[in-house]
Amino acid sequence: MSTGRKILTLMFLVLIHCSVTGQNFHTRSNRALKYYDLGKRDYDLLYYDRAETNLLHAVKEDDKFYEAHLILGQLYSDTGNWEKAVTHYRAAVATDSLFFVPALYSLGRAELRTGRYYDALLHLDAFLKQPGISSRLRGEAEKMLASCRFALSFPESLFQTEPVNVGDSVNTVLDEYWPSVTGDGQQLIFTREVRRATGYGKDYNRDRQEDFYISRLTADGYWGTARNAGAPLNTAGNEGAQSISSDGRYMYFTACDRNDGQGRCDIYFSSYDGNRWSPGINIGPPVNTTYWESQPSISPNGRMLFFVSNRPGGMGGMDIWYSLRGSDGKWGKPVNPGKVINTAGDEISPFIYFNGKTLYFSSNGRESFGGHDIYVTTMNRDSTWTVPENLGPPVNTPADETGLVIESSGRRAYFSSDREKGKGKDIYYLDLPQRIQPEQVLYFQGTVIDKASGQPIVAKYELSDLTNGVNVITSLTDKRGGFFVCLPQGSSYGMNVTADGYMIYSENFNFVEGYTSAEPYRKTIALNRIREGEFMRMYNVFYDTDSWELLESSRPELEQLLEFLQVNHTVVIEIGGHTDSDGSDEYNQRLSERRANSVREFLIKRGIDGKRIFSHGYGETHPVADNLTPAGKRLNRRTEITILSEGVTR
Repeated sequence: MSTGRKILTLMFLVLIHCSVTGQNFHTRSNRALKYYDLGKRDYDLLYYDRAETNLLHAVKEDDKFYEAHLILGQLYSDTGNWEKAVTHYRAAVATDSLFFVPALYSLGRAELRTGRYYDALLHLDAFLKQPGISSRLRGEAEKMLASCRFALSFPESLFQTEPVNVGDSVNTVLDEYWPSVTGDGQQLIFTREVRRATGYGKDYNRDRQEDFYISRLTADGYWGTARNAGAPLNTAGNEGAQSISSDGRYMYFTACDRNDGQGRCDIYFSSYDGNRWSPGINIGPPVNTTYWESQPSISPNGRMLFFVSNRPGGMGGMDIWYSLRGSDGKWGKPVNPGKVINTAGDEISPFIYFNGKTLYFSSNGRESFGGHDIYVTTMNRDSTWTVPENLGPPVNTPADETGLVIESSGRRAYFSSDREKGKGKDIYYLDLPQRIQPEQVLYFQGTVIDKASGQPIVAKYELSDLTNGVNVITSLTDKRGGFFVCLPQGSSYGMNVTADGYMIYSENFNFVEGYTSAEPYRKTIALNRIREGEFMRMYNVFYDTDSWELLESSRPELEQLLEFLQVNHTVVIEIGGHTDSDGSDEYNQRLSERRANSVREFLIKRGIDGKRIFSHGYGETHPVADNLTPAGKRLNRRTEITILSEGVTR
């Protein structure tokens, strides 16, 4: 509840108390007063259904019963039924416009939440002209006035596109929210509020719990009937607000009131083995605390976890935080990105897009169209953030928009909204206008096999962005040797694949447009077993032109080679240097020898016995492609590792 709303509720209760003690009601009907007394008692006890019934009887007996209309307006505001709140606040103000000045504030707020921006502007302006308004309530009213002007600045045509309800295969009469879509666009995972076997009283909604449901895309492009994700992921408690990895193999999610919890709600981890999801594991401190942590969003490379918390050190109510995972696999101390993202209000439902730098979130602390609106910001190279931008219509409306995710194409967004009254929260999709689409990412789907047998291998794969000098992802394939990754376009990438008992696979490539989640770049990677005479080409070992100095971009591949020699501790290798045909034979021979020796010296300095490493330069004498094109020359400039003695693996 916002500060302004708390103050307003307190003032409202004081007004009602004064009316009761002074017998100063706006009605002379005893029947109306009888229903009013019953309704007020039920409202105080939070029995909203019974309170509504009795108060409606009161205004039916006397349609100018100011106090009954005022409580009904407050009740409908509390329960989010803003249309009915407008009706009853207007009836109260029409009866006595200045008897309770904050009623103008409440009416303006309800009109803002229903998209009646011009009417809201008039009533909020009238409220601000009255004397004796508290500074906090004035601040809230001025913020809403700014939101009215902001909303009225958009052309009417932008409001005409309506999001599409994903349909009854996903949505029910209960609430569905927090959608997540896998990188290949084939699975929709979301939270559904289901009924418990035993109820606790519907006024508190304690007869319900949150569970995960999964829908799969059918061949004709529609979402199939959602199925409960089942035990042990789902329990008798609340699970929700999940973030699924781009390959669909693990998720982070929120669970509350568990025995192993640090606080009321914590963040948990679960993995998928191809058959079922594992039990949730509390990721512990420093991410989880005795405060409230929820709504995680994991970056595509799995190294940056965004979440929401009300822990100390924030800007207001709920703030967005993030934690970085170290090389030891542990999450670091969470960081608050500061006032550029967080406000004195609530920031919730972060979603980090597949490019790893575009962040979407929901906020009620900024100029908006009424409630929580969705904003976008981008992380700069120095880890600062751009000023958040309101996505505007048709994404944002007077209702609350939360839990937005964008599928990997960048064109379609999914989010939850309560825009259809009487249906609760449903999941919607919207084809985004081009002006707010994120930059495209491309898709790489690979399978790792044994070259001799063709059987799949569980292998470690690593992708590095050579253009920007950053690791994109380091992970393991699934049991079928498969992996699926999202890669921002416009970069060169280096790839290493390793498995126990096998040679290293190395490649580098540039990604171009055209590889979508439906038609990704596909590659089968065949690994050779370690044996005498086998060789591997290290395409991600780089030098400056006409130099044998190793570039920093070579480090990921050299680290892989170092690990290979550490694991296969008796293997003896030759490092072979190769050049293209540019330059004289003598020059290329010397250059290749020096380059091969640079790799040897790197390995020796890192602890590998020099007796296990020989180096040899081959110059331009062993080309693997033509020397007529840049692409051919690039393939000929390489470092090769040949097994001289097979050794034993551990």
